Amino acid sequence: METNLSDFNIDAPRWDQYTFLGRVKHFFNITDPRTVFVSERELDWAKVMVEKSRMGVIPPGTQVEQLLYAKKLYDSAFHPDTGEKMNVIGRMSFQVPGGMIITGFMLQFYRTMPAVIFWQWVNQSFNALVNYTNRNAASPTSVRQMALSYFTATTTAVATAVGMNMWTKRAPPLVGRWVPFAAVAAANCVNIPMMRQQELIQGICVKDGKQNELGHSQRAAAIGITQVVISRITMAAPGMILLPVIMERLERLNFMKKVKVLHAPLQVMMCGCFLLFMVPVACGLFPQICELPVSYLEPELQDTIKASYGEHVPYVYFNKGL
Repeated sequence: METNLSDFNIDAPRWDQYTFLGRVKHFFNITDPRTVFVSERELDWAKVMVEKSRMGVIPPGTQVEQLLYAKKLYDSAFHPDTGEKMNVIGRMSFQVPGGMIITGFMLQFYRTMPAVIFWQWVNQSFNALVNYTNRNAASPTSVRQMALSYFTATTTAVATAVGMNMWTKRAPPLVGRWVPFAAVAAANCVNIPMMRQQELIQGICVKDGKQNELGHSQRAAAIGITQVVISRITMAAPGMILLPVIMERLERLNFMKKVKVLHAPLQVMMCGCFLLFMVPVACGLFPQICELPVSYLEPELQDTIKASYGEHVPYVYFNKGL
């Protein structure tokens, strides 16, 4: 029996995006690291299926499961604004394999200055590529702006790591192991706002419940960017805070003292376990489409909205980005 897909909306979320659990399930789906290994041919098929579904011309015999799988691949590999295929390393589905390697080595090689500088540079290069790949297409970022953001974030991370390494030389060993997290958190607080400074200057597009554009708000941009910064720090926090405690205890074991070559691979593997859960959890902390009372907007924007719609628009909505 052929399934009736006439009422199927491929862009409707499978899970309630107004609940934390629903958002976590959604991001578990699209950040699935297995999608990184899907062939280009299958990704192109997914895009065709999604586009045909949007036009209402689904091929006969197509099952709902096929459309849901196509949407999963599409969301994991194509930019939501432009529809262009994103580079593999910059996709959110690459956060687990990419992040686990970089984070594992940052936590392992934290003692020597050259190693600290090198791995902080690698991490910020990775972050810059992720930020560029997932940029908001409605707020174009210039090459100069990206370069300045990259340079500032890298300098902040390296300066924090080097400075804290020198400051914690006489502190307990565990404190030194937490230095990479402090550097990552500091860099995120600089990198993301700088990468998206155009939104802070010009404002981010806000809409009503019917997707009508109402204007641009700097306050909405500040909220969205703050939420993204919190999410990125939360994503790294459990692994970079708890793993040093675990490794500090494991390295005291006689067996671990004999196989020091395995310390780095072990940390990489454990980082992967943390990130596998923390990437979707951190991405799901806040709704992708944020709701903001009109009364919180800039006074001039409030006046414009009230002049056009009266009191019929109590809330505005905007995409916070990733």
